[in-house]
Amino acid sequence: MLEAKEFIEMSLELNLFFTRIIKEHMIFTEISLPIKESHLILEADNMKISFESLLKETTDLARGNISKKAIESREFVTPYTLDAEVKFESLFGACINKNITKEQLNFPYMEEASIHDHHLEEQVYDLNSRIMNLLMDVIKYSEDIIANVADCQLAIFIYPEMLDHLLRETKFYMELLLDLQDKKVPKKKIIEKQIFWNHIMEDHAEFIRGLLDPSEEELMKMANRFAEMFEKLLKETKEADKKDIERVTEKNLKAARELMEFKKDSTEGLLKCEIKGILNPLLADHVLREANRYIRLLKEYLKEDRK
Repeated sequence: MLEAKEFIEMSLELNLFFTRIIKEHMIFTEISLPIKESHLILEADNMKISFESLLKETTDLARGNISKKAIESREFVTPYTLDAEVKFESLFGACINKNITKEQLNFPYMEEASIHDHHLEEQVYDLNSRIMNLLMDVIKYSEDIIANVADCQLAIFIYPEMLDHLLRETKFYMELLLDLQDKKVPKKKIIEKQIFWNHIMEDHAEFIRGLLDPSEEELMKMANRFAEMFEKLLKETKEADKKDIERVTEKNLKAARELMEFKKDSTEGLLKCEIKGILNPLLADHVLREANRYIRLLKEYLKEDRK
C-alpha cells in the first residue's frame, strides 16, 4: 500500500510525462488526417486541448512535489522541447501552449523532508480520475481510426504500426494509473516494463528509418542498426528468468543510452534543418523524452537491486 507521499509523487511524475505524450499523439494525429476528415481533426484537437489543460494542472500541483532525479532525467522536457514546439507550430499551424513548457524548464523539486497534506492527496486522486476518463475517450477514438484504416475506409499519413504503437502507450498509461488509484505500486514487474519499453524503442528506430529521406543513407543505417539491436534485446528480455534480470537490465540500459544519443543528435539536426525527411522536430523530441524515461526506470531498478 502506497503512503500518501509516494502516491502523490508517483502520480504527478507519471502524469507529467504521459499527459504531454498523449496530447502530442493527438497533435500528430490531427496534422496527419486529410482535410475531408474535419470531424476527426476537430475531435483530436479537442482532446489535445483537454490534455493540455490537465498537463497545466499537473504542472501546478507538481511544483515542489516531484523528485530531483525525475526533473534531471529530462523525461518531462528536454533542452529542445520549446524550440521544437515553436518550429512545429510554425510549420504545421497547430496551436501549442508553450507556456507550460517554459514553466517546466524551471521546475523546483521536492525537498526530502517534504510533508504532503491530505488535501493535496485528494487533488491528485481527482486529477488521476479525470485523466483516466479522458484516456477512455482517446482509446475509443484510436481504436476506431485503426479499424477504419485497416478496412481502407480512412486515409491517414501515419503508419498503421505507429497507430497501434500510440494506442499501446495510451493503454499502458491507463494500467499504471489504475494501480495508483488503488494505492498500489504498479503491478507490472521490471521485466514486463522492459519488454514494453524495448518494443517501443524498436518501433522508434523503425519509424525514424521510415521517415528519413532515402538520401540520408548513413542515418538510415544507424536507425536500422538500433531497430535490429532492440529486436534482439526484446527477445532476450522475454526469455530472461530471475537470475538474468540484472544482466539483461544492464544491456538494455547500455542500448537505451546509445539510442538516446542518436535521438538527441537527430532532434538537433532537425532543428538546424540539417536532416532531410518527413520526420518533424517535435516527434524527434517526443521519442527522446521516452528514451530518457526508460533510462531512468532502468537506472532506478539497478540502484535498488544492488542495495
